[in-house]
Amino acid sequence: MTINCKGQLIDLSIPKVMGILNVTPNSFFDGGKYKNESEILSQVEKMLNDGATFIDIGAYSSKPNADFVSEEEELQRIVPIVNLILENFPETLISIDTFRSEVAQACIENGAAIINDISAGNLDDKMLETIAKYNVPYIMMHMRGTPKTMQIMTNYENIVKEMLFYFSEKVAKARSLGINDLILDPGFGFAKIVEQNYEVLQKMELFNTLELPILVGFSRKSMIYKSLNSIAEEALNGTTVLNTLALTKGAKILRVHDVKEAMECVTLYTKTNQKL
Repeated sequence: MTINCKGQLIDLSIPKVMGILNVTPNSFFDGGKYKNESEILSQVEKMLNDGATFIDIGAYSSKPNADFVSEEEELQRIVPIVNLILENFPETLISIDTFRSEVAQACIENGAAIINDISAGNLDDKMLETIAKYNVPYIMMHMRGTPKTMQIMTNYENIVKEMLFYFSEKVAKARSLGINDLILDPGFGFAKIVEQNYEVLQKMELFNTLELPILVGFSRKSMIYKSLNSIAEEALNGTTVLNTLALTKGAKILRVHDVKEAMECVTLYTKTNQKL
C-alpha cells in the first residue's frame, strides 16, 4: 500500500506518523504556541528528527464551535508557513489541513504534497476537482455539518454502517474524477459523542474492507481526557494507548502532536508483528 507524494512513493506497509503544526491562535491544544518563524522551524525540525514522515499544517481551527476564519486570512496564515518550511527543510512532505479548494490550490502550487480535508469535499464543491487537477493524495474525513455545528449532529442509527456508506460514496466520486491516492480518516471527535468514538474504534477494522489507508487522529482529544477526568495537557499517555489499539486494527498513519511517542508505538507494533 503506497501513496505518491511529489513523485516519491511512500510505503504504508509500515505505518507512518504525521506531525501536527497548528498556526491558529485558538486550536484546542497548541493554539498560539508557535508565534514566530524561529519557534515554527524549531518545532518542525523536532518533529522531523523524531521521525515524522509528514507535517500537517492547519490555519483554521476545527475544534467544536470554532470561530469562522475568512479564506483570505487562512491563506495569509498558511502560505508563508509552507514557504518557510520548504525553504529550510526542502524535502518535507507537507499536508495541508483545509476544506477550501482555493487554499488547497495555493498551497500545492507552493509545494505542499497532501490535502487533508475534514469535510471530504462537502464544504467546497470545487475541492475534488482541485485534487484531481493536481493529482495529490487526498485525506477524506468523516464529519457532519461544520466545526460550528457538528456536535449537534450526532444522531445515528448505525454509526459504522453509515460511515462506510459515506466513504463508499466519497471514494466513488473521487475515483470518477481520476483521483488516485485516497486516505480515509474516521474523524474521531467530529460529529460524534464520546461513546460513539469508542464504538468506531472498536469496529475500525471494518473500514479495511474499503482497501484504502486509514489515518487516525486521537491526539489529546476530549474522548481521551473526558474519559479519564483529565485535561488535554495530561492526555499523552491515553493518546499512546489509542494509537496502539488503532495500529492493531489497521491504521496506517497516526496524526499527532507528539511525534516521538507515536513513533515508539509504530516501532514496537512493527516488532510485534514482524515475521520471525
